[in-house]
Amino acid sequence: CCRRLLGLNYGMIPDASGGHNLAIDTNGRQVTVTSIHAGIEPKVLEHVLIHSSTFDRVRSIRNQFHGKTIFCAIDRMESLKGIPLKMLGIERFLHRCPEFVGKIVLIQVGISAFERGDDYTKTKAEVLQTVANINTKWPGTVQFKECQEKEMRLQQRLALLSAADVVMVTPIRDGLNLIPLEFTFAHQDVLTNPPDGRKRGLCILSEFSSCTRVMRGALHVNPWKISEIANAFHQSLIMSNEERIRRIKCASEFVTRVTTRRWALAVMLDLKGVHKNIEAGTYAGAGLGLGFRLLGMETGFVPLEINVVAKAFKNSRSRLILLDYGGTILSNDNLDSLQRFQVVNKTRAPSFPTKALLNTLKDLCADKRNIVFVVSGKERHSLSKMLPNIPNLGLAAEHGMFVSWPTNNTSTRRRWETLVSDIDKSWRSIAITIMEVYTSRTHGSYIEETEMKVLWQYRDADPEFGYLQSRELEDHLSNVLRSFPVDILHGGVEEGGYVEVRPKGVNKGVLSTHVLKNMHKFSTHTKIDFGLVLGDDHCDEPMLSVMRQVGRRAAECRIARTGEEDNLPPIPATITLVDVSPCDEHVSQDLQMFTCTVGKKPSAAENYLNDVDEVHELLESLVKVATRDHKFHSAVDLRNLSGPSLVPGSGGLGGFMTGGGFMSPTGMPVVPNSFLSPSMPNNDLSGSGHGMKKSSSMGEFKISGEQKEKRMSNSLNEFLGTIEQEDEDEDIFF
Repeated sequence: CCRRLLGLNYGMIPDASGGHNLAIDTNGRQVTVTSIHAGIEPKVLEHVLIHSSTFDRVRSIRNQFHGKTIFCAIDRMESLKGIPLKMLGIERFLHRCPEFVGKIVLIQVGISAFERGDDYTKTKAEVLQTVANINTKWPGTVQFKECQEKEMRLQQRLALLSAADVVMVTPIRDGLNLIPLEFTFAHQDVLTNPPDGRKRGLCILSEFSSCTRVMRGALHVNPWKISEIANAFHQSLIMSNEERIRRIKCASEFVTRVTTRRWALAVMLDLKGVHKNIEAGTYAGAGLGLGFRLLGMETGFVPLEINVVAKAFKNSRSRLILLDYGGTILSNDNLDSLQRFQVVNKTRAPSFPTKALLNTLKDLCADKRNIVFVVSGKERHSLSKMLPNIPNLGLAAEHGMFVSWPTNNTSTRRRWETLVSDIDKSWRSIAITIMEVYTSRTHGSYIEETEMKVLWQYRDADPEFGYLQSRELEDHLSNVLRSFPVDILHGGVEEGGYVEVRPKGVNKGVLSTHVLKNMHKFSTHTKIDFGLVLGDDHCDEPMLSVMRQVGRRAAECRIARTGEEDNLPPIPATITLVDVSPCDEHVSQDLQMFTCTVGKKPSAAENYLNDVDEVHELLESLVKVATRDHKFHSAVDLRNLSGPSLVPGSGGLGGFMTGGGFMSPTGMPVVPNSFLSPSMPNNDLSGSGHGMKKSSSMGEFKISGEQKEKRMSNSLNEFLGTIEQEDEDEDIFF
């Protein structure tokens, strides 16, 4: 149900007592499931059974059908309860065994289900028609009665169950149903009292009923097979007394042991035994209507603030930017199963990056302080075709197996290196041969081959059967390829699933550390002080996890060096711990690392962006920061002023005033005497640079000597001269 209807994975997780619980993985959360069938309360049922009104009702029913074996059933009037199939079963039984005509009766109670609408109307009409046909052939065989639910409470129900010899619960789909448990308890006296001549106490249960797994003494049938229902009628009538007693004893064991009180206690103990996550976490809702879901993420998993990234980018000197391709800087072709299949079989062209995106990447790569890599799962020829002629852009294909270092020369073909040696490829033919066997037996699956890896895709197969076949294939490949240097991965279950075989030690996390260690090949910088890593799916998680640990290690070193208070949050469970110490010599202790996933979902990344458009906005913002002109040409910007004097005749710059402006011979702005405060003598400006200092406001001058008494300003210039300089607001706005 979880995998087929909801597309979720499930498995066993450890609990606090050292055992294991069944849990469902959903959106970063593990939801523990306890499966304990509810029971009945024997004392309550016993009190009802010994009541005089119950005795009177039982005696009345037995007298009405004296000498007959009574079969009874209590069902809601809806198609899922399988009442028409039950009628067909008794009809076939009487056709095959006419000797039992007049010796059995079926009391069918139908609970009105008006809320079911047309389903109720159609079911009622079909049942009435079938009952009429049976009673026409064998009068009095079926006693059908429809009533409201309030007319069939516990007391009325127990009276009917006590009077009956056999109970039938044969739904085609059912939830919790306690009628078989109540019937078994009502006939427990068979085990202690002497035989009374009645063949009573048996249950006939559908294998689709919830209580089938706990009522092991019952006769189990498939309600869709009319012959099985007919055989169950016959078997219950001819069964020996010893076998019937054994079956009743087996069913009675559960009824008396698992009471309502014990069931509640077991549920509470399971709840108490669930291993609680001590790490801080948060839950957020996403989606609307039927698409609403609850996401479990670490505390602090917030949208990436472009303003903060741009500020860190501006102040850095050596930057590393790692970008995933599909789903991050370009819309993902893998989300639609048909589109994915067409791209793999080359009947559909993949999506190409826009001209604006290519220009953004070119601008980023043009800055010598930037090291930009696009890391993709695509093959190298496809990636080169998608991102052509971009100087200083590094590429990594097939999750890092093939690396092309940044270069200025775009006129020649790219040179590629392999992350690991891949000389022995004999494993490919073996893996493909095995996968072909599973492809032939799994409709909707297909094989995908690249230069480095081989995948068995089952995203279009039946979810449950495809998953079972994938687990079997994974085990088969693990045994056969044990002696080869390959990794066998089972991933992408959320998107449909695949089994992948590729050379050992290849993933985007290994690639990211490989790039850091080989920076000297393509950059004059030896240490990075800014990192930006963007990804979108499970293939990018190793890269996000490794680079986040690199950033955390740099932060820990910085705290140890400066003695600052350690306010770093605990490492979340989504991060796979690896040793990143070999990267220390290539990372500055002032490193600011930003890891981000596309889409709000559980991830090893620290932040998220909502979609590809926001990724484009982020990259364009970084380009603007890098190319923005920091010079201000307004008259109020005096930050570029320097020198001992700006007044003509002071021996400083030798400046002069023109009729319409204030320019020195070198083109620098000067302040005329008329702009100075009357209280400021000219000789205060003739010192060695102590007359004024750089300021972004007009008329801000520092007067040497003793601090003068504060008074009312006589002019605007005098007022501006009293404003103290503040730090420039370095926030980045776009």
